[in-house]
Formats: sequence, structure tokens, C-alpha cells
Amino acid sequence: MATTAPKANNKREPDPAPEEEPIVTKKKKSWLLILAVVIVLLGGIGAAAWYFWPQHDSEVPKKPETGKAAVAAKVAPSKPRTYVPLEPFTVNLQREDSQSLYLQIGLSLKLTDEKLADPIKLAMPEIRSRILVLLMGKTASELGTPEGKKALAEQLAREVVQAVPGGVAAPALEAVLFTSFLIQ
Repeated sequence: MATTAPKANNKREPDPAPEEEPIVTKKKKSWLLILAVVIVLLGGIGAAAWYFWPQHDSEVPKKPETGKAAVAAKVAPSKPRTYVPLEPFTVNLQREDSQSLYLQIGLSLKLTDEKLADPIKLAMPEIRSRILVLLMGKTASELGTPEGKKALAEQLAREVVQAVPGGVAAPALEAVLFTSFLIQ
């Protein structure tokens, strides 16, 4: 008996889409390539903008200011300062011991506006008088420390502001500066 081999099925079954997978993979790869190119271009544009952007270091403070420096910066940050020098003062200080000491001091007024120098110059006799009276009431030990000098500068500023009529000097006077200071 002869057995016959089963007949081969001539009909081919289609493969489960092996051709579609490479097409999908190629599409994904092309999108990834396009995305990578876009990211690199955007990074390059950002780096170029950062490099070529003009620097404004003078306009932007590097750290926030506090205290008197912040108040002074808010008053008039762009205006140049004006200095009004005063003639030197020489006064006898209050006696602490039996010894007599005198103070010779030079002062300048730092103003925020040049226009306000004229009212201060007009009131100069009263300003000098108030300063002399203030200085004569001081002792050498009060003025011998840096804290004493700072307190004196604040007191001198108040006297100058009170001497100028109309309160013009209050916003204009930024500081009282010592140009010389001698106790002998």
C-alpha cells in the first residue's frame, strides 16, 4: 500500500504584516529625528540670544539693597550728587577733666539735587550757628569713637534740615560728610 503524502496546500497564508512594522518604525524614527533637530535648533537660538543680548549690569543690582542704601537709591538713583562745602569749624569742647580741648572740623553736605543748593546757601548763617551750638555741647569722649561720629553726623543733618525754611532740605540732604576732624 502506498501511502500518499498529504497534498501540499498551494494557498499561501499571508504573513502577519511583517512589512508594516518596518514602515511604522521608519515613521517613528523620522519623527524622533525631526524632534531632535528642532530641540537642537531651539537650544542654539537660546544660546545665541543669551550670548548676544546686551548686558545691563548698571541697571540691575546684583543683590538687593537694604537699609539706608536702599532708601538713598529710591530717592534719586539717576541724578548726580551735589556737594556743598562748609567753612571749617573750631570750637571748645565741654571739659571732662581739668584739661581744655578743642575741635576743628570740616564738613560738606551731600545733596540729591543741584537746585536745592541755593536755599541751603541762603540759610548758611543759621546753619553755621546751629552747628556751632551743637558742637560746643559735645565732649571729646563722645566724639572719639566711630559710633560717636556717626551719631554726630545724624545730629548735624537734623540741624541743617531745621535751619532751611520750608522743609526743602529734608529730601535733598542725603548725608553730612566729614572732610576733616581734629580733637586737640
